[in-house]
Amino acid sequence: MPKLWEALVTLLILVAALAVGIIIYGVDPHVPMFVGVCAAALMAMHLGYKWADIEKSMMDGIYKALQSCCILIIVGILIGVWINAGVVPSMIYYGLKVLHPAIFFIATVLICSITSLATGTSWGTMGTMGVALMGIGFGLGMSPAMTAGAIISGAYFGDKMSPLSDTTNLAPAMAGTDVMTHVKAMLIPTATVYAITLIIFGILGVTQYHGGDADLSRVTEFANALNAAEGGVFNISPILLLPPLIVIVAVAMKVPAIPGITLGIVSGAVLGMIFQPDCNLGTIFDYGINGYYFSEDVAAMLAATLSEETCYTMTRLLESGGILGMMFSVSMTIIAMMFGGIMEYTHQLEVIVNKLKSLAKGPAGLVTLTEVTCVVSNATMPEQYISIVVPGRMYAEEYKKMGLHPSVLSASLEGSGTVTSALIPWNTCGVFISDTLGVGVAQYGPFAFFNWLMPLATILFAFLGITLKDLDNKPYKKQAVAK
Repeated sequence: MPKLWEALVTLLILVAALAVGIIIYGVDPHVPMFVGVCAAALMAMHLGYKWADIEKSMMDGIYKALQSCCILIIVGILIGVWINAGVVPSMIYYGLKVLHPAIFFIATVLICSITSLATGTSWGTMGTMGVALMGIGFGLGMSPAMTAGAIISGAYFGDKMSPLSDTTNLAPAMAGTDVMTHVKAMLIPTATVYAITLIIFGILGVTQYHGGDADLSRVTEFANALNAAEGGVFNISPILLLPPLIVIVAVAMKVPAIPGITLGIVSGAVLGMIFQPDCNLGTIFDYGINGYYFSEDVAAMLAATLSEETCYTMTRLLESGGILGMMFSVSMTIIAMMFGGIMEYTHQLEVIVNKLKSLAKGPAGLVTLTEVTCVVSNATMPEQYISIVVPGRMYAEEYKKMGLHPSVLSASLEGSGTVTSALIPWNTCGVFISDTLGVGVAQYGPFAFFNWLMPLATILFAFLGITLKDLDNKPYKKQAVAK
């Protein structure tokens, strides 16, 4: 067994590498994470482990996340196919129809939620729809901080709950469960917080809106650019909302993740070939690997007929997906599990957790400790991926020892790690949002209701026992604790 200081040295090297890489140089977390892998391996050799055993521990760690890597790859195919088929454009198009100045904040939350659910990206949603909605809010005389809070709340709700999101797949990979079980585990607290968020923004909207006229031209132009009937790119139809419904039903019927998502791909491909003239087996195969992209003719048409802002929104939001588009998350998962595998096999995580778990009195206390650790990770290793990876591997075994299902851990990781990243000014998410929306964290933070209520709700529901499940994924009882 390593001493506590030896395990902390490894963790501090990881924190330092991530802090230098992300804060000072602005790079992606992959290589700094690999520096942490090297530190863990060197410490393992210092502790007396042979290289063959260290290498095997890395492979064992990766093996635990292989299902999630497969799901991420399949999700990449799904996104490319759904955009090509007009499924994602239809979701966004109908979402835009709910925008009305009298319910501006509520409409903003809903639009960003739908867009983020459809695309799986909070950053893409905020960088496109968010920017347009900031302009509309300004035209209506709405508080920029409140508008930004509504945008962020909606974008993070979609990112947190969408099976297309990288964090929604990363959290169950770290915890040791599947994405469908993970999404179901988040439903009750997330839906509660979302409802509260909508109520608050409804009240704020009534107090803020004084009957001014908003310039909705950009929203109208973007909606028209989506719809072929109005000179746009895709044939929009309510029938194209069927593939997402199929995936939701698959989740409800407890269909395993891979076949459930594959059903979404097949249904999207079939409907795409019916509704979209340019959708065929060739484009499905192409966009499935490379992600959706506009042809040169369509790109030229968009550039010639749309404003620069709307053209940017179209390409930024819809040119995405594909297997290659998921390689960022797949490679992050593999490197993270190399680190986690070494830290678990050599008991370095165990000695740290043993020190921390004295703070956790029972299952609800463990959930609370997880939430706090995620927030601290977001502040010290300022990247939301790492705030899911490190606490996920730290506490995975402790949840099992306490007789808790891995989905309790994965829901806790998303309930804090994903959403609180937007509330840290020096975190990559906080920096991106401030630069993109033009509002600082100190201004929008109090109004990002979904983001700061979510960790509190996760803790509350754990103490009430509502979200606690045993190892058989049934309501938790004290006697379920594993010996």
